[in-house]
Amino acid sequence: MTTTQKHTLEGLSEKIFLDRYAWKDADPSNAKVGDVVLVLTKDDPKFPTKEVGEVIAREGRVVTVKTRKGEIVKSDVEKLTLNIEKTPEEMWDRLAGAMASVEATPELQKEWEEKFRYILDDWKLVPGGRIAAGAGASDELTLFNCYVIPSPKDSRGGIMETLTEMTEIMARGGGVGINLSSLRPRRAIVKGVNGSSSGAVSWGGLFSYTTGLIEQGGSRRGALMLMINDWHPDLLDFITVKQTMGQVTNANLSVCVSNGFMKAVKEDLDWELVFPDTTVENYNELWDGDLDKWKAAGHKVIHYKTVKAREVWHTIMESAWKSAEPGVVFMEYYNQMSNSWYFNPIICTNPCGEQGLPAWGVCNLSAMNLSKFYDEATQDVAWDELATTTRYSVRFLDNVISKTPYHFEENEKNQKNERRVGLGTMGLAELMIKLKIRYGSPESLVFLDKLYGFIAKEAYLASADIAAEKGAFPAFEADKYLQSGFMKVMTEVYPEVGEAVREKGIRNVTIITQAPTGSTGTMVGTSTGIEPYFAFKYFRQSRLGFDEQFVPIAQEWMDAHPGEQLPDYFVTAMDLSAEDHIRSQAAIQRWVDSSISKTANCPADFTVEDTKKLYELAFDLGCKGVTIYRDGSRDIQVLQTEKKEDKAAESKPATEEPAAFEGAASAAEQEALNGVSETLGVTSSVPAPEKQVNDTQYKKRPQVLHGATYKINTPFGMAYITINDLNGVPSEIFLNVGKAGSDVFAMAEALGRVCSLFLRYGDHGQKAELLIKHLKGIGGSGAIGFGPNRVESIADAVAKALETHIQNGPYHDPAPVAATLTHQEEEQAPAAEAFGGDTTHGHGGSVTSRDLCPSCGSASLINIEGCKTCSNCGYSKCS
Repeated sequence: MTTTQKHTLEGLSEKIFLDRYAWKDADPSNAKVGDVVLVLTKDDPKFPTKEVGEVIAREGRVVTVKTRKGEIVKSDVEKLTLNIEKTPEEMWDRLAGAMASVEATPELQKEWEEKFRYILDDWKLVPGGRIAAGAGASDELTLFNCYVIPSPKDSRGGIMETLTEMTEIMARGGGVGINLSSLRPRRAIVKGVNGSSSGAVSWGGLFSYTTGLIEQGGSRRGALMLMINDWHPDLLDFITVKQTMGQVTNANLSVCVSNGFMKAVKEDLDWELVFPDTTVENYNELWDGDLDKWKAAGHKVIHYKTVKAREVWHTIMESAWKSAEPGVVFMEYYNQMSNSWYFNPIICTNPCGEQGLPAWGVCNLSAMNLSKFYDEATQDVAWDELATTTRYSVRFLDNVISKTPYHFEENEKNQKNERRVGLGTMGLAELMIKLKIRYGSPESLVFLDKLYGFIAKEAYLASADIAAEKGAFPAFEADKYLQSGFMKVMTEVYPEVGEAVREKGIRNVTIITQAPTGSTGTMVGTSTGIEPYFAFKYFRQSRLGFDEQFVPIAQEWMDAHPGEQLPDYFVTAMDLSAEDHIRSQAAIQRWVDSSISKTANCPADFTVEDTKKLYELAFDLGCKGVTIYRDGSRDIQVLQTEKKEDKAAESKPATEEPAAFEGAASAAEQEALNGVSETLGVTSSVPAPEKQVNDTQYKKRPQVLHGATYKINTPFGMAYITINDLNGVPSEIFLNVGKAGSDVFAMAEALGRVCSLFLRYGDHGQKAELLIKHLKGIGGSGAIGFGPNRVESIADAVAKALETHIQNGPYHDPAPVAATLTHQEEEQAPAAEAFGGDTTHGHGGSVTSRDLCPSCGSASLINIEGCKTCSNCGYSKCS
């Protein structure tokens, strides 16, 4: 076997490699003239920018770096990233040696180091991020990307224990999945404290909040998946929780759907929402979230509510249509297909959804780069080369299980009992373009079945060979293993696999997973995961900055065919119908024993009914889960087709950047600002194309601005809205609502900051009018005032103030302003209508300032007798 001698990375690929995966020097003060480093050029807490450069001078702690773009940047040495490894070859050598080191003899170690080095070379196998960063570089770093921890015990101590476990895992760079179904529903009796529970969803908010803290304190985003089962009484609250301000903002959400629920949807049947009887003796020891096991043991179940299955399904579909969440996992079907069905049920997925896991399960991921397996001579897949790489890759991942450190004994016990691995792919779209096969076409479905069936067969035969050499996973039982839904499909098409499993055993309970590979795929310059290309030219926002990307295979074709249009087999995600996405996912899912990270992109005019049909098609075709993205349904994204950032500002060093606005608007206000963030080019985790906006010039704030302050009563209390002008047009908004330290105060301040940031970007001409259009009429949990004086929300109050400011100017008497209530109207304000009949007043007779209730989410938390109490649901902070 031969390996390439030199592999050069450029642009964003080099930045990703040096920032995330290359072995780093723990002490950046070791930097010296001539070293290649990453230097921080924009010190923004949310959207920083780093560039690759060479140290050209150093004076004490101050270094001068010349970036690849030719900029000269002065920086404190502590803001550098200094690497031990500078090239992919050095990383491949490290990884091959680390993974081969667990082999039993020096001879085997040498043999497998060469074989592993061969498949790593030229990115034929691209290890998962934790493996790439940690193997051979540290004995402390986990090599597993993500974890599922047991559902919390239904007690304060159990919840805190889960919180501790989650925090420890995230602090080491791992994502976490948690199924909340073990927690008793909202308002259920808590006998020990003579009170009632705040519910599973509220505790999910705690896990989400903590994830946000970890994100702020670390160098990478915390990742959390929260799930709930379809029988749980808090199901509807969970589905709609992100429509309530600030409850769950740092987690992905999915509903675990059963076959019975889907039957009830199709037949328009009733559906029961239930929970175990918490008075059963030894409840805390017996209950772990598995309702079927609870019932089978003869324990009592309490009926909470009967709903129509179709109405629940409609609520899920409407929410997914609006904001791409929650996702759906067909969990009962997943367990029927799972090879661990007989000893270790799947309870949740990892944050990206591709790996369903049992309690204490882990993701052990790497991906083969399919773009490297095109045979130009035959214009076909290089099948022999793909088979060799697949077989070696299975052993590589199996060795990770023995090489990684374990920070929880339970993880080690579970993983070594089942030896779960997840070999996936990237570069599928590029391979299909080389083969001139249009992604999503009928021809492509036949090809996908052949390709992924071949990979699965080779992977399983390799695992059986390893089992013959090293032993099967300890929980292996041949008859039961071969009865899983997946193995029935496998052995029907490839009987040789069934024969090998019976004769030799199997080393790994599952072997195939299709993860998203966003960062690693971008690093190696190919299409990510199993997705088609997002676009052939786009911009990518990450913690490394805002980078323009070109798809090399498309650029090469255009260079060779000047003036011609790309052929139809050059297809992007938005070129495909949503059904094409789902049918492609289903074709691959047939040969994936775990699951798939895949998004079905939908056009903006896709309806809720279209969404229902799509999800039901996915269930009928055998998909294990569904996630859609409707164009325009979110205001922030990672990938976009037009650049929205100030090029001049981007090239300046961090010290010259204008002050950034931090904070986030509420969920309702974020939805209202849909389109505003598009203009700013703010980005998040869901890819979708964006409309072109040419407003990119940031207007710095002078020392003095003049304006006016508007006093407007809102459902949250009296708001003081200050609007300042720059060059005669609004450019700054300050909001003061509620008491300092309250959630309302924080969210109002955040909304003001976002509005100000928006107003100061680009040509001011129509900015204020656009802001009014997006904010006006937004409703919350209540309203105040009558007729033209009716104020629906804080966002609506801002729109009314801004509208008046534009019409009358800042120096007119604001008395005629429609949004300003008269004293009589203030006294008659229908607070009872908004907040369940409670018109609690302060000593002065005016409506007291209200905060957000952490239990029901309404703006109805008021101070009574020295304690914050909710006038809507009765929640008391002191009880």
